[in-house]
Amino acid sequence: MTTVAYLRVSTDDQDVEKFRADILKFAHAQHFGHVDFVEEKVSGRKSWKERKLKTIIDDLGKGDRLVFPELTRSGRSTLEVLEIIKTAKEKGIDIFSVKENLSLNGNDLQTKIMTTLLALFSEVERDFISLRTREALAAKKAAGIKLGRPKGPGKSKLDKFRPEIEALLKDGSTKAFIAKRYKTTPANLHHWLKKRGIDIKAKA
Repeated sequence: MTTVAYLRVSTDDQDVEKFRADILKFAHAQHFGHVDFVEEKVSGRKSWKERKLKTIIDDLGKGDRLVFPELTRSGRSTLEVLEIIKTAKEKGIDIFSVKENLSLNGNDLQTKIMTTLLALFSEVERDFISLRTREALAAKKAAGIKLGRPKGPGKSKLDKFRPEIEALLKDGSTKAFIAKRYKTTPANLHHWLKKRGIDIKAKA
C-alpha cells in the first residue's frame, strides 16, 4: 500500500515543515510506514483537476492512502472537497485529514456520517450561490440596470437562470445535477450551453 501526503500552500510564508511534521506524527500513530510527500505552491482558487492532486488520485489505487494536513488543503469549496472524496472513494483510496483527525477509509459509521454531512453542506452551498446570484440581479434591476437576454439564440426557460448555472458550473457541479435542478434533460442543457457559447467542459 502506498501512502501519499499532499501539501498545498498558496503563499511563501506558510509553514510547510509544520504540515510535514504533523502528517508524519499522524502517520506514525496510524502505523502507515513510509510516506511520500507531494508539495505544490498554488492558489486555492485553482481547481483540484488542474493541480498535482489529480495526478496523485489518478496514480493511486485500491487500498492506497491519501493524507491531507487539513481538508481545506484539498479543495477550494465544500463542493470540490466532496467531489475529491467521491472520486478517491470510487477508486478505493483511503482518505485521511490530520487536523480533523478524519479517516474516510471504508464503510464505517464515521465515513458514512462525514460523507452525508459533506453532501448536505454542498447542497446548502449551491443554494447560497443561487441566492447570492438572485440578490445581485435584483439589486441591478432596482438600480435601473437593464439585464436583457442573450442575443442570437431563441428564448429558453434556462435563460433566466444563466448566472446561476454558470456559477454552479464554475464551482464544480455536474451537468446532470444542474439539469435536474432546473427541470430539464442533460441533452437539452448541453445544447443550451453550446448555443450560448458557455464552457461545456463540466462533468456529465
